[in-house]
Amino acid sequence: MIKVVSKHYVKEDKVDEFIEYAKRMVEATVKEEGCISYGLFQDVKDQKILTFIEEWEDMESLEKHKTTEHVTRIVPILRSLDEKPGDLNIYKQL
Repeated sequence: MIKVVSKHYVKEDKVDEFIEYAKRMVEATVKEEGCISYGLFQDVKDQKILTFIEEWEDMESLEKHKTTEHVTRIVPILRSLDEKPGDLNIYKQL
């Protein structure tokens, strides 16, 4: 199993817009083959920190996800709403 934690530091005035696009991403991604779970979470102390937490069956499924229409369309929009570069960590279960 692969787990992905993708943290975004969103511009204060763009949080609602980010969430709107992110929900579209979640809706499309959970239907993908190999996706175990995919959710958006908001930091309880800083609402500008939004994080996708994903679980995938394997790296092949994750790599396929990166080439989907919704990822190639929505991710650039999400990045444009970020205040600064985010953090991306990919983990494998031991």
